[in-house]
Amino acid sequence: MPQFRMKTVKSRALVGCISLSAALGSVAFFASAQENRNIVSNNLYGSPGLVDMPTAEALPDGTLTTTVAQLGETTRTSISFQISERLSASFRYSALAGYTGGWDNTYFDRSFDLRYQILTESQYRPSLTLGLQDVLGTGLYSGEYLVATKTLTPGLKVTGGFGWGRFGGNNPFATTGTRPDETLEEGGIPTVDRWFRGDVAAFGGVSYAPNDRWNFKLEYSSDIYEAEDERGQINYTSPWNFGVDYHFKNGNQMSIYHAYGDTLGAQFSIAVNPRTQGVPGGFETAGLPIKPRNPSDVRDLGWTTNPNASASAQAALTQLAAKDGLIVEGLTLEAHRATVRVVNPTYNVPSQAIGRLARSMSRSMPASVEEFVIIPIATGIPMSAIVLKRSDLERLEHEAATDMLVQTSVVDAYKLAPAPNPGIYPKFTWAITPYVDASVFDPDQPVRLDAGIRAKADYEITSNIILSGSITKKLLGNLDEDPRQDESGLPRVRTDNALYSAEGDPAIEYLQLAMYGRPASQFYSRVSVGYLERMYGGLSTEILWKPVGSRLALGAELNYIQRRDYNQLFGFQDMTTEDPVSGEEFEIPHLNGHVSAYYDMGKGFHGQLDVGRYLAGDYGATITLDKEFSNGWKVGAYATFTDVTSEEFGEGSFDKGLRFWIPLSPFIGQPSRKVNPTVIQSLSRDGGARLKVRGRLYEHVREYHEPEIAKSWGRFWR
Repeated sequence: MPQFRMKTVKSRALVGCISLSAALGSVAFFASAQENRNIVSNNLYGSPGLVDMPTAEALPDGTLTTTVAQLGETTRTSISFQISERLSASFRYSALAGYTGGWDNTYFDRSFDLRYQILTESQYRPSLTLGLQDVLGTGLYSGEYLVATKTLTPGLKVTGGFGWGRFGGNNPFATTGTRPDETLEEGGIPTVDRWFRGDVAAFGGVSYAPNDRWNFKLEYSSDIYEAEDERGQINYTSPWNFGVDYHFKNGNQMSIYHAYGDTLGAQFSIAVNPRTQGVPGGFETAGLPIKPRNPSDVRDLGWTTNPNASASAQAALTQLAAKDGLIVEGLTLEAHRATVRVVNPTYNVPSQAIGRLARSMSRSMPASVEEFVIIPIATGIPMSAIVLKRSDLERLEHEAATDMLVQTSVVDAYKLAPAPNPGIYPKFTWAITPYVDASVFDPDQPVRLDAGIRAKADYEITSNIILSGSITKKLLGNLDEDPRQDESGLPRVRTDNALYSAEGDPAIEYLQLAMYGRPASQFYSRVSVGYLERMYGGLSTEILWKPVGSRLALGAELNYIQRRDYNQLFGFQDMTTEDPVSGEEFEIPHLNGHVSAYYDMGKGFHGQLDVGRYLAGDYGATITLDKEFSNGWKVGAYATFTDVTSEEFGEGSFDKGLRFWIPLSPFIGQPSRKVNPTVIQSLSRDGGARLKVRGRLYEHVREYHEPEIAKSWGRFWR
């Protein structure tokens, strides 16, 4: 019999919030517009569906949805993402009150779903979708289904399907083998032995949207909630469910339900699509117009005899670029070519920075200069050289940006960049900001977090040698209440996190000296030494091969580490940890590292493969897949598989998680390079853990290479 982790539920605040949302929605304006009645609603599982059952519909490509749903004593929080036009995935965290008896106990469950739309709807053909529910999890919600949906008249849709597992309980009409029904204690393992096995039952329903706001739903459910009924969580008396949705203009959804004869439910879904997120075009001031040359001045080289001409041109360019938020660090001026060294602290879209600087050059360079070579600098090293013809800028200013792209070259900037001007370095910058360090979706408590104040600073000794650090002071939090005392056959490389949170107040988050370089054409390097992250210090080295025009990059990283003291000040401790249950001692290896491959797959998809040795000494690989959008949004997932068994790893079976990059710029309508990167791990464990080094090369380098520049070239004239 599996043993479940329990906790006391002290509040019903979530139910209250949902009730309040429903009350507000009831007085919302009843929209009578008939333009769009093709509403796609989410069900209680956070996927396209009726009440509890799925439909065959799909949300628009790129839609990211967060749903909080309450059905009886069960709360489901789901994150769903429409990966492509046909494929979608959902991660769900469910809280089941009274799972083993008694309303004061709650069991927390994690699950993962996949859906694929096999057929899209046509005039005579319904849409058809195949779904795998709880494909990675404990198996509590495990089920597979094939469902079809057809629009009969505008706003009226019918759905019918059949399924296994959770979808095969009500009046099964067939049986396809034996299906295991026990709940997996560790979870996180594909439940392949259950797929399309066991009883098969039918479900269906109808929905009607009288306008683009309201949607009324009726369904016949094939899930009998047998276990929940036995535990008293749901009083199941009928397979018929009823519901009504209200869709807000921004795409959000609020719903109330009457389900299974004697149960009320409600949900709220927040939907965003990175493709359409933000202020169209932005609020920033327009760039300077191109200044055409007088044809008679093009051949005039008299300025080349003036010893002050280069300094005068650079001063003018520096002043104009500064108005656009760009920093000119150096200029090499020749009779027909100007090569500029520039730092972009402002624009999250590289092509916009390039376009702005090109226009400033047209107004500050002598008329005989025909070729502009713009070299963006990041971490003190040249990333690429963008070569533009001045005559093309003059000729194509009012044409499509793609016309200018055809005339533009992106080449390797190795040994091409001017040296930085005297007096720029050393440079010191600092900031004081709030911080939040969170742990979510663990089996004991939905959210743990620390919050406080962070002071960080960078001292750029030279352009490519940077001393940086951060100090935090915790003001409140409960991350120190996550002791992780379960047995593991691995060194405690991450599960001692609670001790670092408890004793590190104040704490030196990191304090490192990093040197970046260009050892050869197409190669980039990094060496970092110091307190590299909150748990480890040492030496980290990295080399990256990345041609400027290639979608492929290869890299290697090698680290020598020492475990830091729990108080995260200046001390270190030995590399021996003790299992809290067995008392067995394990040695953390000093050496770890990876070889990596990065590939831009096109159509917004980007993949990464890291193979090597992890912190606990385990060997394996991490596979990462991201969907990227031209405005800077990224949504992705990763999974790590090593030679650690699922039993040694513990709950969750292997390391996996979701990744989000949310840029600030689309929300404020102003250029900004600020991005909020978020990683949601289903559970942080020791297996598959990797050193958290700041300043890894690839993201810095790829930004100014040809594939990335081309993606965003539409903003060249912004």
